[in-house]
Amino acid sequence: MKLAKGYFGRRKNVWTVAKNAVEKGLGYSYRDRRQKKRDFRSLWIQRINAGARENGVSYSVLMGAINKSGVQLNRKVLADLAMNHPEAFKAVVEQVK
Repeated sequence: MKLAKGYFGRRKNVWTVAKNAVEKGLGYSYRDRRQKKRDFRSLWIQRINAGARENGVSYSVLMGAINKSGVQLNRKVLADLAMNHPEAFKAVVEQVK
């Protein structure tokens, strides 16, 4: 019942309903801790792709060139550069071209 605190209606104070709601919620939280990682990677890829296309190259070509050149920047850092520091991102794109 402690885990059902904050739920609405019978979900917070009727044992069987609360038990089912809590079990469902715990299942969703387990699943979505993994889903969150996929969602962020997808977001980073979209941001890198947008920044890359502004600099005249596609995402796949850019990532291939980054891997070939040995630049050790992951997608999270590249996405941050593309969004918040476009000059630095442009410098990275020019370096790996």
